[in-house]
Amino acid sequence: MKLKKMLCTVTAAALALAACGGPTPASGPAASGGAAPAEADFTIGIVQYTQHSSLDEICEALQRELELLANTTGVKLNVIVKNGQGDAPTINDICSLFVADKVDLIVPIATPAATSAAAATQGTDIPLVFSAVTDPVAAQLVESMDAPGGLITGTSDYIDTDLILKLATAQNPELKKLGLIYNLGEPNSVATIDKLKPNLDAREIGYVESTVTTPGEVQMAAQKLISEGAEAIFVPIDNTVASAMSVLADEAVKAGVPVYTAADSMVRDGGLATTGVNYTRLGEMTAQMVFDVLYNKQDPAAMPVQVLNDGIVTVNTTTAKALGIDPDVFDGGEGYVAVE
Repeated sequence: MKLKKMLCTVTAAALALAACGGPTPASGPAASGGAAPAEADFTIGIVQYTQHSSLDEICEALQRELELLANTTGVKLNVIVKNGQGDAPTINDICSLFVADKVDLIVPIATPAATSAAAATQGTDIPLVFSAVTDPVAAQLVESMDAPGGLITGTSDYIDTDLILKLATAQNPELKKLGLIYNLGEPNSVATIDKLKPNLDAREIGYVESTVTTPGEVQMAAQKLISEGAEAIFVPIDNTVASAMSVLADEAVKAGVPVYTAADSMVRDGGLATTGVNYTRLGEMTAQMVFDVLYNKQDPAAMPVQVLNDGIVTVNTTTAKALGIDPDVFDGGEGYVAVE
């Protein structure tokens, strides 16, 4: 498709921030969909798995960066944003709609959205650039991180769990029991927990687990961990728990138990600290990969999955104060980012 020297107009730009976190229109996924306007160079479909601060942050950063790149290159984009609200049939419908409308590329945000999009685009020539897929190999989305294969690549929010343990033991060198809360139905969470457990064993730290299936179960799950003697709690990049992060944080603070998370957005929602992913940067990286595929004509199959793990420590100073913890305990010599 020939590129035109035109200013970028992002369809739904005025609704972009609301579209990331807001519900799918009542009339169904097609309400703000439809084929691309004739003047658009590319149509991009974004499907966000559900509404919570981490995924909202990615979606917003992704759209801002797409608009910036489009303005820089003179490309006109039609960007359609849909939120599946954590409902599998809705997400499947959204992905099917994008395929029927023959969008030029789909950006699924989070592992469940990516697996739905991959299934919907099988047998088509529509490429996928996913975002926030913790372990795309385990999710059977790519053949390997370095050589994805097929028409799919993207960004991963994988974290080094050993770095999280270093934070927890810096605050409490005598830590003996860690609480783990996550949704067994989220492969991204299971993969992270599976990689964490050997680290716990090596450090002779015991653990108790409490799994959830809906955000409404998070409060009771937190209470269970605390009642079983968890001295600290760890939350992987789990969409279900993230949707109720403030509830978990409140329960933990009441019990004097610190919560370590896998994303800085969860720290802003009340968690104590992380060395996890900056989701604004992840969204920007995803947008850049989208442009590499559409504008620079790069082959997704040969584009390595990008992993963002810069090791920046983020601490919620309000939570630290409520727990009576000095934030400086997390200063490893290069300082930390303080949020409230």
